[in-house]
Amino acid sequence: MALPIKLICRKNQVHADGTCSIFVQYCCNENQKPLFGTDVKIPPIYWDNGSRCISDRLPATHGDYNELNNELKRLKKIVEDIVTYAGLKKIPIEARAEFTKKHFSPTFDFDDIEAKEKEAADQQETEKKNKLSVYYQFDEFIKSKKRKVSNATLTVYGNVKSHLLAFEAFRDQEISFDSFDFSFYEDFVDYLTFEHVHMRRKTLLTGLKLNTIGKTIKHLRGFIKDRIKRKIIKPIDLSDFRIPEEESDAIYLTYEEIAKIYQTDLSEHLYLREYRDLFVLACLTGLRFSDFSTLRPEDLQRDMLYKKQEKSDHWVIIPLRHEAKLIFTRQFRDRIPELTNPEFNRHIKTIGKLAGITQIVKFSYKKGNQTITVTKPKYEWITSHTARRSFCTNEFLAGTPVELIMKISGHKRTKDFYRYIRITPEEAARKVKELWLARNDMKLIKETVAEIELQYN
Repeated sequence: MALPIKLICRKNQVHADGTCSIFVQYCCNENQKPLFGTDVKIPPIYWDNGSRCISDRLPATHGDYNELNNELKRLKKIVEDIVTYAGLKKIPIEARAEFTKKHFSPTFDFDDIEAKEKEAADQQETEKKNKLSVYYQFDEFIKSKKRKVSNATLTVYGNVKSHLLAFEAFRDQEISFDSFDFSFYEDFVDYLTFEHVHMRRKTLLTGLKLNTIGKTIKHLRGFIKDRIKRKIIKPIDLSDFRIPEEESDAIYLTYEEIAKIYQTDLSEHLYLREYRDLFVLACLTGLRFSDFSTLRPEDLQRDMLYKKQEKSDHWVIIPLRHEAKLIFTRQFRDRIPELTNPEFNRHIKTIGKLAGITQIVKFSYKKGNQTITVTKPKYEWITSHTARRSFCTNEFLAGTPVELIMKISGHKRTKDFYRYIRITPEEAARKVKELWLARNDMKLIKETVAEIELQYN
């Protein structure tokens, strides 16, 4: 059966010079009838519709009719060969028109079609492989989270990806989803502990703290589980991917220390006033940096702050003490300065030093099987998060019920809240003693001192 391929002349589409173009038409089906250009143009009266060729009456000024017909037969044969090849390759009929359009050209060499198909298949396989790469999928994972998590969490995801890339370069071994076994876990944790180089540091610093490693493993697990749930990759056993952690050391500031900071004379450091006041406001409200740095005038209503927390997407309502309201209305009602967290942390350390928060504080952390001890003045330990810890700890010590503090701080789990409480053993003992005195529980056994002494004589 003859192929549905023919030569046609579009007599109703005449060019400015009085000629019409001739095409090869492939009638694949009723809806698909692509045309393939031949670059042959003649006056329409010299096209023979019956024999579908150029008439021998064509004036020589338009070319030799035999040569032109031979060229048209050659081009028609190219289309026929491509369609035949598509049939041999069992390409569906509805896809053959697109296949033919993809490969046809007046200079087409039929011998190249296999090479082109192999090149296209290789490219398709490469694209498929790239889409299944850990890093492509990590980017897709981050995109899927953009409207669900805070910018800070997105940054953490990016750090996890950076740690994987650095580990890959360190081992000079590509990481794929097949890599994620217990040996990988051990090597990765070992690398993060001892070998990972901190970027943008003036002095060489290697190794991450245990809780930072734990956070990396936690989010790596979350990423892998997400890809499994979406059926992008096969299930992977992550039961041995334990999340290392230790109770982190961190300071809090007492009300007396917060008052010292608030009352510090900054007349010779006027640029620090905004940072000082914003830090004190955070100490009295328990807000995170991402929240207190984005306060707006409309957040203050009826002497309370109404704020939607960026991290948890949760509304909190915070009553304001006199000092907090004064700071907000006097200093920040119209404008909160644009701040970065590193810049803020740097300046409040300076403020802490000027305020005389200089007592020596010693903290330690694990690095492998070693305990690293760091001793610094207390002001050196101050960060933006110190404000939130100070609020929670001071309210806890003052006897405010934990569930009420959590309503203000936005903590959803008691377990998470207690991680913020930073009190010394002496403060804990003093707090228990105060509770005993308040309940008149200092003496539980109803005996006189003389009766007790008599028992021991």
